[in-house]
Amino acid sequence: MKKIFLSSLMLLSMALVFTACNDDRDSNPTLTQPTTFTLNNPVNVQVDLAESTGIPFAWSQPDYGGWPAAVEYQLEVSPTNSWTISTDEAAADETGATIADYAILPSIYASCTGVMSATDLAKQLVSICQWDETSVPDKQTVYVRCKASTPGTKTIYSNVVSLDVNPYYIELADAEIEIWYLVGEGIGSADWDNGAGSVATGGLIPMYPIMGNEYDSRTGQGEIQYAGFFYGGKGFKLIKVPGKWDDQWGMGDGGFVKNDGGSGNLTVEADGYYRILLNTATDELVIEPITDPVGVYQMIAMPGAYQDWNTGENVMNAMSTNVENHDWYLMNVTYEDTELKFAADNAWDVNWGATDFPYGIGTGGGPNIPVKAGTYNVFFNDILGTYNFVAVE
Repeated sequence: MKKIFLSSLMLLSMALVFTACNDDRDSNPTLTQPTTFTLNNPVNVQVDLAESTGIPFAWSQPDYGGWPAAVEYQLEVSPTNSWTISTDEAAADETGATIADYAILPSIYASCTGVMSATDLAKQLVSICQWDETSVPDKQTVYVRCKASTPGTKTIYSNVVSLDVNPYYIELADAEIEIWYLVGEGIGSADWDNGAGSVATGGLIPMYPIMGNEYDSRTGQGEIQYAGFFYGGKGFKLIKVPGKWDDQWGMGDGGFVKNDGGSGNLTVEADGYYRILLNTATDELVIEPITDPVGVYQMIAMPGAYQDWNTGENVMNAMSTNVENHDWYLMNVTYEDTELKFAADNAWDVNWGATDFPYGIGTGGGPNIPVKAGTYNVFFNDILGTYNFVAVE
């Protein structure tokens, strides 16, 4: 009897398990492909773009069959309600023959609401309509749709809504080059200090654009570089936005990984000089040793025509105070149109120059750097000879 009773309990338990599994399968959602979703009409149907910071929009969640999908949304705009050629596609045609009729705005949203930048909209209207300063109309109808994408499904589009705007002329310029920053042990003057105000002055050292490389005109993405002295085994990372850890490069699964945190630290095996190459467009990271001799300097100055080429004035600040320093900076420096160079140790024996501005790679004894009038944060790396004048708004 006891064996029969135990067997009955086992059969009952198994039946309950199978029933529970079947119930789970029945209740688990299945990822499905929706065809559209709803973009609500804007609250403001007449917007003065010059006086507005943004235009709020809201939309419905696409029906992915109850699947808990991580959806990314972007707003698209057109002055003609035509959606055949984007500004990105037109820009890719170097002949200039391809004409855009719509634009994908750069902001990406993770929820069902978003604020369209008035500046982004004004810029895209100038680009699509090819206005100059004298041809901008007083009023323009703008058509808007939203696109949604999630892994495993096709991109879908909402209905189209419209609003009237008062546009204005805005000078078109390429996006700023996307710069990443080093942070960690022995980086800058404070270990693991990633504060928004810590670029050069604290624990963040910026990487440098590379003269001669191409950068995406809309995103600013491309290959950037850095070189410095690293202690073997000391950890560091690369981050995209000062003050945030959301986008970072570290170690994981035996290699370099880009993620939003949780990765291991980057390290080098032995003390020495290393060059870091990061392609922000293709997400490729390379860290390689430098075998050429490297000079060590106690002082870097910026002599130029604006101060009678005095190598003892306009001295830059060292970024690294915990390790051998090779990065230098000056913040909020204002120039009229002038020429200058970078010079080491209050002499002309070692100096760097080039004909490129606002960034470039100075060569030993090279030509004077032509600086345009403005206020800049200036960064210089004496291993690479690379410099970057970042305009201060």
